[in-house]
Amino acid sequence: MWRRPLNSYLRGEDMTPELVLRHDLTLVPVKKSILPLLLEAYNEDPDAAQVALPWLIPGMNVQGQLSDMLFDVENQSDIDRLHFWWIRSDDNDSFVGLIGLGDELQLLHSSYNLGYWVRTSYQRQGIAKLATNVILQWLEDRAIQQQLNHRIEITVHPHNKPGLATAERICKEWDGEIVAEFIGIEIAERTVPHRLHIIDLPRGGAQ
Repeated sequence: MWRRPLNSYLRGEDMTPELVLRHDLTLVPVKKSILPLLLEAYNEDPDAAQVALPWLIPGMNVQGQLSDMLFDVENQSDIDRLHFWWIRSDDNDSFVGLIGLGDELQLLHSSYNLGYWVRTSYQRQGIAKLATNVILQWLEDRAIQQQLNHRIEITVHPHNKPGLATAERICKEWDGEIVAEFIGIEIAERTVPHRLHIIDLPRGGAQ
């Protein structure tokens, strides 16, 4: 999913920082070493994971695909192009989910596509929305500091009712908009319609 480069990006230390969600949850930058945790979460509910990670090709080696994804993300961790975190439970260091800002974009002037996946055993706790709010706040603060503007895309399959509800709440809270027309996204050599949500940062264009 993360192939298209942005027009320009920055380099530097700690480009993707560790962020605190709440007293028992932390957003930790993705590294290749989390592959066993990621596989465990995938195997808990493969169908749900496939919906959240549609770039996985059915019938192909899942471990290899996830390993390649982690390699790509860590390999670009020092440039302002991809920002991916895993959600860690600080009670037992377990893998709660994955959230990130990627560069697989639908609109010409967008900066990032935001995607998230919370494993089945941690769903219905508002974790996806909480993590999204923390990341968008971090990105907005950076945009103001660097005097930049970012457009964030959130794409959701129209049959994913919980995902649509979460995206709509995020849009409302962040003064975003929902594109009226469905957009077609290529997944496993098929064009699948998705609902597109857009958030512009900083809100109100203020810098």
